[in-house]
Amino acid sequence: MKDLEEKEFNVENEPEVKEEEVPEEAPEPAAEPDETETLRAEAEDWKNKYYRSIADTANLKKRLENEAMLSKKYQIQGFALNVLPALDNLERALAQETTDEALHKGVEMVRNQLVNALEAEGVKEIEAEGKPFDANFHHAIMTEEAEGKEPGTVLEVLQKGYMLKDRLLRAALVKVSE
Repeated sequence: MKDLEEKEFNVENEPEVKEEEVPEEAPEPAAEPDETETLRAEAEDWKNKYYRSIADTANLKKRLENEAMLSKKYQIQGFALNVLPALDNLERALAQETTDEALHKGVEMVRNQLVNALEAEGVKEIEAEGKPFDANFHHAIMTEEAEGKEPGTVLEVLQKGYMLKDRLLRAALVKVSE
């Protein structure tokens, strides 16, 4: 038994360990991004998406409000365009000579009521005769030489033009001096 004990504590009996056999320390694995940093980046991304969606919602709300306001402002446009030919016909009827004064007076009253109703909704006649030609409001269908008139002056209005508030409803058909 003594032999066994000596063997156990005898350093000389220890097996030799060669340097080659000593396992080297394993290389450290590639450093993974810190989980905190990953979560922070993800939170920042969500925060940006949140602010972007708030801005998109605010822009959509403004656009819809603007469209609703414009729709309300110009809601009469379709009706006014349909009524203008009737107004033109009433004015042609008034331009005709008639012996029936009561009929003439009645047509004039209807025309005035129609004009007043359109004006109450923001429809105004474009003043053109004697004014310089403006392609934004006038449509020249004839030109004529006129003495004493500057070239580009509206000589005659063949069909009245109208504005609806600040929007052109119908351009005036005019004869312009050369």
